[in-house]
Amino acid sequence: MGCWPGARERDVESLLSTLTPTSRIPSLDGLRAVSFLLVFGDHAGLGLAVPLVAGDLGVTIFFFLSGFIITTLMRLEFETSGSVNFRHFWVRRALRILPPLFLVVGVASLLALILYPPGTVYGPAMAAELLFYANYWGIYGIDRVAPGTGVVWSLAVEEHFYLLFPLLYAVMQKYRVPRERQAILLWSLCAAILAWRCLLVIGLHATSSRIFLATDTRMDSILFGCALAVWNNPAIDGPLRAPNVWRYLLLPGALAALAASVLFGGPVFKGTCYFSIQGVALTCVFMCAVRYPLWTGFRVLNWRPVAFIGVLSYSLYLVHDVLLRAVRHLWPKHHGGQHAVIALAASIVVAWMIYELVEKPCRRLGKKIAPHGIGKPMTDLGVAG
Repeated sequence: MGCWPGARERDVESLLSTLTPTSRIPSLDGLRAVSFLLVFGDHAGLGLAVPLVAGDLGVTIFFFLSGFIITTLMRLEFETSGSVNFRHFWVRRALRILPPLFLVVGVASLLALILYPPGTVYGPAMAAELLFYANYWGIYGIDRVAPGTGVVWSLAVEEHFYLLFPLLYAVMQKYRVPRERQAILLWSLCAAILAWRCLLVIGLHATSSRIFLATDTRMDSILFGCALAVWNNPAIDGPLRAPNVWRYLLLPGALAALAASVLFGGPVFKGTCYFSIQGVALTCVFMCAVRYPLWTGFRVLNWRPVAFIGVLSYSLYLVHDVLLRAVRHLWPKHHGGQHAVIALAASIVVAWMIYELVEKPCRRLGKKIAPHGIGKPMTDLGVAG
C-alpha cells in the first residue's frame, strides 16, 4: 500500500497537529503491546523456539517509549505554557508507578509465603524493589525476591531517569538550547554511555548482569527516545522528508538491524554495542510508526485488541511473571505452552482489574492535583525562563 487515502491521512495529520498532554499518539499503545509480548514470550520460554522473541529487546523498547513520551509531554507543556512544573511531573509519575507496584509486590510476597518454601521472601530484597535500587541489588547476585517480581529492576532504571532527566531538560531550557542541539547533546550522552560500557566490558571485564541491569549502562536506551522527542518528533514536528526512502530503505534497514542484534554477536557485542544499535534502529521505527500508522505492517499496532494490551502493559509487565511461576508451581505436569496460555489469560484479567481499580483512579487524582501545563514559572523552580 502507498500513503494513506486522503481522508484518513487528513484525520491522522489533524490528530498529530493538535496533540495535547492528554492525547494518544498513534501506534504507541501497539508498541507497548509488542514490548510486553516480547518480555512475556521470553519468560514463558518461547524464545527457545523463536529466537527473535527477546525479553531484553522488549525492555529496551519500553525504555525508549518512556523517554519519548515523557520528553514529548515536557516539550508540549513548555511550548504551550512557557514552563514545566516539575513538582507536578514527579507527583504524576509517583501516582502512575507506585500504587500498582506496591500492590503487586505486596500480593506476590503474600503468595510466595503460601506457595513456596520458607525463606523465599527476603525483607531487604523487597525493600530494594520498593525503594528502586533492585537493579544494583541484582548485580551482586543477592536475589530472594518474591518469585516473579524480578522485573522490577527496570523500574529502578526508569525512576532514576525520572529524577535526573527533568533537571537536565530544565537546564537546556534555561540556556535556550535549540532543539537540534538538545538532540545532539542527548545523542552525545548515548555515545558516552556506549564508551563507558566498552571500558567496563573490554577493560574491566564487567559481568553481563553489571551491564544489563545498571542505570549508568542502560539509560541510553531512554535517552534515544528523549532525543527523538526534542527534535524531528514524528508526532509534532511535521511529516518526514522523502517518505519512500524511509519506507523502502531506512525502515527495512532498521528492522534488519534489530533482528541481527538479537540473533548474532557474542558476549562483548551484547555488552557494548547491542543497546546502542537498538537505540538507533528504534529511532527509525518510531519515526515511521508514529507518523505513518496506516502503512502496511503498522496497521496492526493500532488494532483495538493490540492497543488494549498496550493500555494494560504496565500492570501486565508487573504481574505476568508472578502468574507464570505460580502456574508452573501449581500445575507442574502441564507443558510450557499450556502454562503460557493460562498465565497470559490470567495476566490480562488481573491487569485489567488493576487498571480499572488502581491505575485509572490514580490517573484521575493526578490530573486533579497535578495537571499538565499549569505549572509555576520556571524562575519559581530555580530555572530562569
